[in-house]
Parts: sequence; structure tokens; C-alpha cells
Amino acid sequence: MTLINHGKRSRLKNQVLAAFKNHVSFGKAVFFQKYGMEFILGRREGPYLWDIDDSKRLFNLHCNGGVFNLGHRNHELIDVLKNALDEYDIGNHHLMSKARADLAQMLAELMPGDLTYTVFAAGGGEAVDLALKVARAYTRRSKIISAIGGYHGHTGLAMAAGDEKYRKIFGPSAPGFVQVPFDNPAAIEKVADDDTAAIILETIPATLGIAIPDEDYLQTVRRICDQRGLLLILDEIQSGLGRTGKLWAFEHFAVIPDMVVLGKGLAGGLYPIAATILRKPLEAVFHKDPFIHVSTFGGAEVGCQVARKVLEISSAPDFLVHVNRLARRFDKGIGVLKQKHAKLLCGLRQLGLMMGVVLKDELCGPLLTKTAYDHGLLMIYANNDPRVCQMLPPLVMEPSQIDEVMLQLDKALNSARRLRPIIGVKDRLDHLFDK
Repeated sequence: MTLINHGKRSRLKNQVLAAFKNHVSFGKAVFFQKYGMEFILGRREGPYLWDIDDSKRLFNLHCNGGVFNLGHRNHELIDVLKNALDEYDIGNHHLMSKARADLAQMLAELMPGDLTYTVFAAGGGEAVDLALKVARAYTRRSKIISAIGGYHGHTGLAMAAGDEKYRKIFGPSAPGFVQVPFDNPAAIEKVADDDTAAIILETIPATLGIAIPDEDYLQTVRRICDQRGLLLILDEIQSGLGRTGKLWAFEHFAVIPDMVVLGKGLAGGLYPIAATILRKPLEAVFHKDPFIHVSTFGGAEVGCQVARKVLEISSAPDFLVHVNRLARRFDKGIGVLKQKHAKLLCGLRQLGLMMGVVLKDELCGPLLTKTAYDHGLLMIYANNDPRVCQMLPPLVMEPSQIDEVMLQLDKALNSARRLRPIIGVKDRLDHLFDK
């Protein structure tokens, strides 16, 4: 990358800020200016992000919800994408495709039971929509149960399965959706009836503050589904692909869903792709009319090549050993900080490298988001439980980099502790990020 002198860099940043404010999002530009977070993404590599003028570097502890599980600009994935462009483009969803067949077969081999069919999408919300459509078509029922505080995307049916605050402003929501508390099987039993098609849950709800369910919760939900003829859909868009120390988060709970939704990390941060994996019987929904659902950019053939490499890396035993080794080191580091900052830091919710730093109250999450940024860490509070700051580092980071993170997090906690007594409710950093 060719560096430019400081004066030109400053002018460039001002130009980008103005263009973004005038043509992309006025609200975001004003928000970031208000809180002194005028970071414009420039170069990026591994776990690091640099401002466009090289004036600031951030260690990425959010990874856009797991998009960058394998780091920014992973060179193995870049090489795969470059080679794919010599042969492929996005393909044509009307035609059969070797690239899609190869990726779908690989997913089937990595999934348990008869989760053997895949429908591809361009993004997670689209993949969730498809799962809910299949559930209704297969069961001939309409009601969908989801968790309060959960998050499945901003598209039609996916948004309807989420909290009201994400959809109220846009007018009436799609009918037939009911929310219940997470990790509460009795609440599901109470609302499940003869018109219920499916239950959709994030295995680990990130926006709810990395809520780790009781060990037998998902097994109990599975039994309820079996007894009442419901389908169990698990959203692993953030928790899948090795994030929790196993390839799929539901493996920790000894349960097999009827559908699994993948996204974010499957793209390797390079080419958008998401997937809905179905148990074999459910695929019959498409037998009468196999063109009843299509996605122009879903399963783009160039993206399929990248996704296969992502799966190859993420499913390797040594890779998962590395993730668990990092997890133990993070746990130890946060334990030390908890003792030092006992009045602010309450604990760590953790399954592998899916982690949530639990703080004193709901003002502390937004506050730590800001002070972490000031000290070179990108951490985002959980929008549906702002007491918690999500911590989703790259799965390929080096163990020694955890020491760097802990040093800066210590400074950020010190800053947050000093500022907390003077921060009022009106100063909460509302809606910093969706996830």
C-alpha cells in the first residue's frame, strides 16, 4: 500500500466523511462524530483494522459477528478466490452447478444425521427466511416460535422472528410469530399448539449477550418438537464454523436440529454466501416445483470455492484444538481482570471463543464499547442486553496476542470505571451496531 502524506490523508478522510454523510447514512455519520469515533475502514490484515489515514489501529474483537473468523484478508482464501475467478463467475441459479453440488456435499458430510440438503442464499436473513418458508410448507402450519432478545436478520420473516424494536418503525409485521424467553422450555410448551410449524433459536444468542443455555435446554426443546410434530431450526450464523470450539455449537448439547442456518463466517470475509441445511425429508417441499424458490446471487460459484476452503480449515482437528487453547487463555486473562475491576466487571459468558464480558449495569456495555475503542479494541455491546460486551476475536489469532488484548482491555476498564459515575441514561450509546 502506498502511503500518502498526512495533509492529503486528512483531506481524504474529510471527503469520505462528507460523502458517507450525504449519500449513505446521515445518522451514522453524526453518531460517530458525536462520540469521537470517526473511524473509516482502510487497510486490514489478520486481527487488525486501520483507519483510512493510518491514524488509528483497532484489534478486532467483534469480527462482524463472525464474518472474519479466519481473520481479515486471509491469504489462503484470497488465493482460492483469485483462482476461482479464472474459471467461475456467480453462475446461473436456473441451471445445475458442480460448484454448488460440491459445497453442498461437503456440508452434508460435516453435518450429523440426515442433514443432507442445502439451499444457498446471499446472506443470513435470506437463509432464515427460507428455513421458515420450508417449515410452513412442510408442516402445513403457520405459527413460528422464537426467543425474546434473539436476532435472525432484517429481512421479512427473519425480522418478524426478532424483537419488536427492529420492526415497529416499518409498519405491521408478518403474522404468526410468537416470542418466548430463551432457555425456558415451559414457555415453549405453553404456546406451542396444533398450528405451530417450527421453533427457531440461535444456539447461542449473541445479541442477547452471549446467553449460554442450560445443558439440557435444547434437548428438551427437541423432545417438545418431536412430541408435537414441530421442526427445530437452529441459527448458527454466528456460533457455527468452530466459533465455540466445536465445528457446530449444537454439538455441545447433543442435539440434532431439522434445519441449520449458516452465514457470516462461511464467506471468509471475501464473497457473500449463506446456507440453509435441511434434513432429507424436508427437501420434498421442492419436488413438485423445484423453481418455487430461487436466489440470483445465492451460492455464487466463485463464493462456493471460498466456502469450501473455509470448511476445510474450520473442521480440521488442529484448528479446533487451537480455538480451545485460545479460549482457556482468554478465560484466565478475564479472571485476572475481574479481580482487579471487581466493581465493574462481573464475569465472562463463554463457549469457546464466543464470549460476553458481563458488566455492572446496562450503561457499562456502551461505555466500555467507547473506552475500548479509545484504547485500540473493537468491542460491541449486546444490543438486547447492554450489560454485556461481545467478544468474538478471530479464531486464527496468536496466543501471544491475547496478552496485548488484556493490556488494552485493562486500560479500557480503568477508563470506564472513572467515567461511569458521570454517565447518565441519556448518554447511552444506543444502537451502536445491530449485532
